[in-house]
Amino acid sequence: MSTVTHQALPSGIDHAAKNRALIRLVSNFAVGFGVFLSGFVIDEPAPYELYMAGLIAIWALFGLRLSQVSSSLLAILVIFNIGGVISMGQMSDLKTAPMYLAVSLFLSLTAVFFAAIINNDYRILKVIFGGYLLAAVCTSMLGILGYFSAFPGAELFTRYGRAMGAFQDPNVFGPFLMLPFAWLIHGVLAGNLRALPVRLIPILILTLAIFLSFSRAAWGMALLTIIGLAMLLFIRNPSPLFRLRIIIMAIVAVALALIAIVIALQIPSVAELFNARAQLVQDYDDAQFGRFARHWYGLLLSIDHPLGIGPLEFGPIYGEDTHNIWLKASLDYGWIGFASYLTLTMLTLGLGLRFLFRDRPWQPYLLCAYLAYVTHVVVGNVIDTDHWRHFYLLIGIIWGCSALEIGKKYQVMRQ
Repeated sequence: MSTVTHQALPSGIDHAAKNRALIRLVSNFAVGFGVFLSGFVIDEPAPYELYMAGLIAIWALFGLRLSQVSSSLLAILVIFNIGGVISMGQMSDLKTAPMYLAVSLFLSLTAVFFAAIINNDYRILKVIFGGYLLAAVCTSMLGILGYFSAFPGAELFTRYGRAMGAFQDPNVFGPFLMLPFAWLIHGVLAGNLRALPVRLIPILILTLAIFLSFSRAAWGMALLTIIGLAMLLFIRNPSPLFRLRIIIMAIVAVALALIAIVIALQIPSVAELFNARAQLVQDYDDAQFGRFARHWYGLLLSIDHPLGIGPLEFGPIYGEDTHNIWLKASLDYGWIGFASYLTLTMLTLGLGLRFLFRDRPWQPYLLCAYLAYVTHVVVGNVIDTDHWRHFYLLIGIIWGCSALEIGKKYQVMRQ
């Protein structure tokens, strides 16, 4: 009897290990595919929403656990959306406000979901970044091919003569590419030099796509990404040889980007649009009811309406949206929403910075996500980011990595 038990035990253990490996493989694919879908948002609700809603529901049924950190993130985002519901109550005609807030709540849940699964196992970060990079390359190729009318119906992936990939707006398409762009540049600056030729192709694709989006915000974000990564890696590693490498590779990265841009500028239509978009202030920025004037009108309106004026109500009044996430929060979600969003931003910046330079396996992921998030916070002053899918993914990554540190999960995993 003891002999049978002794022989059966390894078999049982082996079977359980295979089951765990299979479950992990399926789970990784499910998450990676969900992240991949975030690169294709032509209409709302997008396939990303439908898929992720099902994925989150299934995960919740089979053991999605929220840490104290993830629960705090959920509480902040729920309060933010409660502010939106109160603001919606100020509207005489709800129009599309219920659907808008439903998407807002859903995107909030995706941030909590990503934070929770990262906290459970930081190795999922590799899957998330892999799915994101694949989506970025695919949607970039659509934008580039669409810009040059490479196939019938290619105009679907452009707007106003600008590449926008599988998105609704070039101004969302460009910023979407920042995280994978940062990840690739990080690999060039700090990764294995043997992999450099492999990274060059996607870097050139993303660089060209960012350029052809003709988004001034995306151009600035890309420049800040390169400079920011070089500075942070320079600070993190005191080795003189490594710092010399950072300087050299940063110069190489900028040179390659400039070469790609110069080549693109040889095309007359590209050069013409570039000259128009390269101006820091456009006509619609400083007009009587331009972007900057709307910021002032929105500020006055938010002071008079502490409960908000309702989601999407500002645009019909002044002809365009606020193009300022702080005014968007206060007008569409009320002062409650504004306070919640401010709290979320400060905590995300603070938590990420607190753990940014600690030697962890997930530190490169956190570094790239944090830098991408900072650039999004900056451009939020001139554009609305509250419905950008990838923005909530960035929040989830930063909070998930922070939860690992706060919950001391990393130390337990190492043991």
